[in-house]
Amino acid sequence: MKFTDLWTLRPLPQPGAVVMGDCYRITVLTSRLLRLEYDRQQRFCDSATQMAICREFPLPAFEVRQDGARLTLETEAVRLEYDGQPFSSEGLSVTLKGAYSAYTSVWHYGDAPDTLGGTARTLDDAPGEIPLEDGLMSTKGYAVLDDSRSMRMDEAGNLLPAQAHGIDLYLFCYGHDYRACLRDYYQLSGHTPVLPRYALGNWWSRFYPYTEQSYMQLMERFAKERVPLSVAVLDMNWHTTRIDPKYGAPWTGYTWDQTCFPNPERMLSWLHAHGLRVTLNDHPADGVRACETLYPAMAQAMGMDPQGEAPIPYDAASPRFQQAFEQVVLEDFRRKGVDFWWIDWQQKGGSSKPGMDPLFTLNHTRYLYALRQDQAAMTFSRYGGPGSHRYPIGFSGDTHITWDALAFQPYFTATAANIGYGWWSHDIGGHMLGVHDDELAARWVQFGVFSPIMRLHSSPSAFMRKEPWAYGMRACAVMEDFMRLRHRLLPWLYTQNVRASETRCAFLRPVYYDYDCERFAWEGYRALRSEYLLGDGLLVCPITAPADADAMVAKTEAWLPEGEWVDFFTGHRYHGGRLLELYRPLEGMPVFARPGMIIPMDGAETPENGCPLPQSLLLRVFAGADGVCEVIEDNGKTPGAADYLRATTLARFHQGDEMRLEIVPIAGSAEIVPAARCYTVEIVGVAETLPDEASCGYDAAYDAARRTLILHLNCSPVKGAVLCWHAVPTRPALDMYALLERMLFPARMPLPAKDEAVRAFRLTDCAERIAELRRLDMPDALLGALIELSCVD
Repeated sequence: MKFTDLWTLRPLPQPGAVVMGDCYRITVLTSRLLRLEYDRQQRFCDSATQMAICREFPLPAFEVRQDGARLTLETEAVRLEYDGQPFSSEGLSVTLKGAYSAYTSVWHYGDAPDTLGGTARTLDDAPGEIPLEDGLMSTKGYAVLDDSRSMRMDEAGNLLPAQAHGIDLYLFCYGHDYRACLRDYYQLSGHTPVLPRYALGNWWSRFYPYTEQSYMQLMERFAKERVPLSVAVLDMNWHTTRIDPKYGAPWTGYTWDQTCFPNPERMLSWLHAHGLRVTLNDHPADGVRACETLYPAMAQAMGMDPQGEAPIPYDAASPRFQQAFEQVVLEDFRRKGVDFWWIDWQQKGGSSKPGMDPLFTLNHTRYLYALRQDQAAMTFSRYGGPGSHRYPIGFSGDTHITWDALAFQPYFTATAANIGYGWWSHDIGGHMLGVHDDELAARWVQFGVFSPIMRLHSSPSAFMRKEPWAYGMRACAVMEDFMRLRHRLLPWLYTQNVRASETRCAFLRPVYYDYDCERFAWEGYRALRSEYLLGDGLLVCPITAPADADAMVAKTEAWLPEGEWVDFFTGHRYHGGRLLELYRPLEGMPVFARPGMIIPMDGAETPENGCPLPQSLLLRVFAGADGVCEVIEDNGKTPGAADYLRATTLARFHQGDEMRLEIVPIAGSAEIVPAARCYTVEIVGVAETLPDEASCGYDAAYDAARRTLILHLNCSPVKGAVLCWHAVPTRPALDMYALLERMLFPARMPLPAKDEAVRAFRLTDCAERIAELRRLDMPDALLGALIELSCVD
């Protein structure tokens, strides 16, 4: 595949969308998206750029009125007023109209909008929060993207140097309709492609001088501990770093360290046989030097003397270098078994011509190289500015190991959606400095499991290990359980990955995207930065602060939108429309689903390495409302390729006068799905009541602690199944005494007060119960946890 097979490259707008004067050009892309250009020499850019590749939108209705030099342009959403002179705050303004406007939503040229944040190039050396670039979402309803200095793109999708021209702005006026804003941005800039399935499993990475033997032993230890992995990362020590100083620093390298890896093909083959994909770290700035084994071939491809020692530095502006590097270096490593590259560009320079951004060019060319291969394409690199979302995944950099760094990452990851960047990969657990902290490590892994990419990483210090068994028994068990959960969630994660790409939405996004009419969700969001939406509606609230030493629970604040929410792990039900304090022991994490949600999971308790299509599919249904889910599976090729195959399983849940669950026979290429696949259904929030009708046999069990009915179905993917209850099963009351005992037993507080707390829960009136609890001698965190418990169903 090539660029134009995946993305629509139509840089010219509809002819009727352009309003032009002597030195200005205004393009009405949509009723809410305007392109504003000014140049005294009329050097307007008609080619695609690194950010804008498709300006062809359906022509919106608009009206233009001219009064001398003064221009007024109106769409259903905005009114532009312009004096025809060089752009100025006095002469150019845009007002958001009617339902699209927010208070003071008038943009004047030069205004810095109060955006809700975008992202940043790196978190390198960050102990906590860092400043963010602007995004497209704003409390005032408008935002500006400056495309004046972008690289251009030819009709085949090749990048060209930026050319001098005047002002080139894109004004987004979407009010608080953030989903529509992002959808149109993706139309303009190209959608985020689907990630390969293996990218969504657990990655192992460490900056450490492994040997072939020690790395394979480590992978065997993970297997012994029944902790699945999908990607094996080899940091820069895979290549030799012992080079003659005359060649420069040893960061760049393409020659295997034969002392540590005497037979690279053997090791890569072994890793593949154990279900792992492999990526190598690449610091490409120094190009290919004479100390490399591939230098003679590279020099010949460049028309240089193969026997000489002239360096061949990386050059973003040289198509010949790009072609030679792909044919000589990338092809050699691909044949030996390298699946993709981790590109770590940190330098300045890198181009023989001005106007070429080496980082963005690297991301672009490496992704297109992968796209041309018979595989699902992916890169792993640093953020290179607007348009970078076309080349996932992003490597965020070397953070410090601190609670502040963890607390910032959920917010950082969510706000990246505001510039379309939905696939950040963090150094889970932190990279360097800090202190050894079991609780911090476990909480970071929990966030990693419910984040776009779950990649453990750290520095080479002997005291900086990230293997779960390097921590205490409790933290180890939590980390391992959550890493297993990551692989069990793969059917849902991969489906959400596909849906995010196809529906032009961000896989992970701030709460205000889906609840933008709830003013608190965005006005108060800066104070609630740890919560976000994942996929089709999971509300995730990672815990990013240490537990209270006496209560033995940690706290996070969360705003639950209106309606009912169900705890993913416990099945407890919460009423939304309010700000809550949520408390969890180390084993717990606040993750919420809506009633009616169906989460498809791998039915195996301990999934295997890699990300194969599961033999057993589990559907976790949260009772209480109607719901539908689909499970999208494919053969691992890039969607749109000639040999791409997809199968879709649809499940429907209905709860009204009766309760009904239907698993529709698989549609599409059923042959890619295991023929012997079996199904398990978990219905959360119902009594132990068996279906009155069933189209297949089943075995039943009941989990009283989670109030969950479990049915193991005897059906096949091609036949599906239907289960029907003539009356809706009731939801049993919580076993409050068991929950209290579990919460109170480890707490450090007077024992009589524990007994009094239990007696307080015998009060039926919630307000009286809370008043009685406040009277007792107990840690504040424990009081908060008991108040939370008293308010759930």
